[in-house]
Amino acid sequence: MAKQKVVLVDEAVARLGRQAPQPEASAKPAKAVEPVKAVEPVEPAETAETAPLPAAAFPTDDLSREVERLRAELAVAQRRIIELEQAADIDVLLEVINRRGFERVLRRSAAYVRRYGTPAALVYLDLDYFKPLNDRYGHAVGDLVLHAVAKTLQRAVRESDVVARLGGDEFGVLLWNLSEIQAAAKARALEAAIAATVVMHGDAPLSVGVSAGFAMLGPGDEPRDVISRADMAMYARKRAGRARAG
Repeated sequence: MAKQKVVLVDEAVARLGRQAPQPEASAKPAKAVEPVKAVEPVEPAETAETAPLPAAAFPTDDLSREVERLRAELAVAQRRIIELEQAADIDVLLEVINRRGFERVLRRSAAYVRRYGTPAALVYLDLDYFKPLNDRYGHAVGDLVLHAVAKTLQRAVRESDVVARLGGDEFGVLLWNLSEIQAAAKARALEAAIAATVVMHGDAPLSVGVSAGFAMLGPGDEPRDVISRADMAMYARKRAGRARAG
């Protein structure tokens, strides 16, 4: 009985051995992983627009000459601009500044008065009976009279003072460093100087009278303000003169 059990056990073991799956062939060894190589940056392809020009394309001497040429042209243009601006402020006929230029002067002068307290006065002059003379003898003779008046005014004031033609037969004079009493006296003196100015037309001596009013230049004045005050004083003087003549 014991022998029979041993035989049965051996047979069971043999059957199990036949049924057990056979071991597979050993797997191939894993392939070693290669290290990742660093990616090198790719330079963009050059085109006609991006390709650098050779240094020979800009010769140093030629470039320097071109810069100097442009600088010279700029300097000429700047001088021309200044000349045109100055010309725009000049009365071509009488060779004194015009109203536009005079207003510029008054604006700067008011700032100077405001900063330093230097007194200044504007004398406004309007010629008397100029229109009848101009109508009778013509504009060419009238221009000669206006030119003579402008020269008289320039001779009667200092170099620091400014003479201007404000329009037609009206003149302005900016006077520096004088009191109100002195400004009034200077206005009367300018009237006398112009009345004594004579222009010869053939054998006929021609002259004109003038009425002058003045106003002191204030530190906060705009050009139109002081011109208006002096203009009103001039018309008051003209009315008073006509009343005396009548």
